[in-house]
Amino acid sequence: MKIDTENLISITEANQNFSKVVKKVDSDGQVIILKNNQPRYLVSKIDDLQIKLTDNELMEVVAKRILSEHKHAFEVLAK
Repeated sequence: MKIDTENLISITEANQNFSKVVKKVDSDGQVIILKNNQPRYLVSKIDDLQIKLTDNELMEVVAKRILSEHKHAFEVLAK
């Protein structure tokens, strides 16, 4: 990941002026918040977040959702 030094903000400044952080994220896409002069947090738009699941991971998510939504029916069928 390339870090643009213009997008670095100290945690103190972020705490005191969070609206500045949000404006910077809106204009530049992301902001890195430093704690003890070390990059610690990344703030970005949720729209920019792209999570790619494999087919197996997607199937697992769907299976867990179905099992949790119909748990009672599966318990009755298991008897």
